[in-house]
Amino acid sequence: MSKAEARLTLEKGTSLWKDAWLRLRKNKLAMAGLFIVLLICFSCFVLRWFMPHNPNDVALQNKFAAPGALSIVEEGETAHIHLLGTDQLGRDLFTRILDGGQISLFIAIAATLLTATIGIIYGAVSGYAGGRIDNGMMRVVDGLLAMPFLIVVILFRELISVPVDEAGQFLKEQWNWDRDLVIRFQNLIPLLLAIAAFGWLTMARIVRTQTAALRSSEFVEAARSLGLSHARIIFRHILPNMLGPVIIYATLTIPSFILYEATLSFIGLGLEPPNSSWGILIKEGANYLETKSSMLIFPAIIFSATLFAFNFLGDGLRDALDPKAAKD
Repeated sequence: MSKAEARLTLEKGTSLWKDAWLRLRKNKLAMAGLFIVLLICFSCFVLRWFMPHNPNDVALQNKFAAPGALSIVEEGETAHIHLLGTDQLGRDLFTRILDGGQISLFIAIAATLLTATIGIIYGAVSGYAGGRIDNGMMRVVDGLLAMPFLIVVILFRELISVPVDEAGQFLKEQWNWDRDLVIRFQNLIPLLLAIAAFGWLTMARIVRTQTAALRSSEFVEAARSLGLSHARIIFRHILPNMLGPVIIYATLTIPSFILYEATLSFIGLGLEPPNSSWGILIKEGANYLETKSSMLIFPAIIFSATLFAFNFLGDGLRDALDPKAAKD
């Protein structure tokens, strides 16, 4: 390598995101978590649609089939392999796990996007305004944090839920929607709103603290001197400088929302049968723990692996995006 090439190599700049990616790649647990997250998302949202089984089809002749067993069908029909066996109604367990993963991951990701949007806007306005406005907005957050979570979920279900038959029939007649799809996702609305109604509070506190620390920075003062509006200063100058903490907290929030959904479904406050989620599958498996332990073991393994993967990935992102970390 010549001196000119060496000089160009040394002078070549880098970015925060490139440095973060290099640090993240060296974290084996974080990369393993990223691989597992991508694999599970691909399986639930892509591979699921190539499965030959309908997760809600009842086939009592196949109930409690062992993993790898062929389905019992009538003459002329095609038999399929049940990779993880079947449940008490003869439904394919592997397909129901992928189907339930769609619901659990959709709720967690959608709730995270909602909470991040609300929390970022609310916290940024509060931290930038300061004074009485800041104090008043934070007291609202404190008041909402004091409210019991489960009671709010029950109230949302009673106020927002629509009878399944009426909703399915109405949307089928008006927009020609698939009734089974309507029934499946209708129950998500109160659960999603209930989780999002309280999930943004911590995000708002984090963003408010970061904004309050940045509002007196030199680049913010320079933006004010140029006559830029407050909204432009907040969204174009302050918020981009706190993307690291926001991404880290959002990544760590997804597994907590998955756990929320599973807990609520386990105690009967989540989705309604025959729809499945990981919480419902674990609840059903617990009822047959002594006679058919695989009904609990397989969903629990996928559920636990997803939680661990997101937590490892979140911890890795926290280390990689830490601006105080020394460059390697």
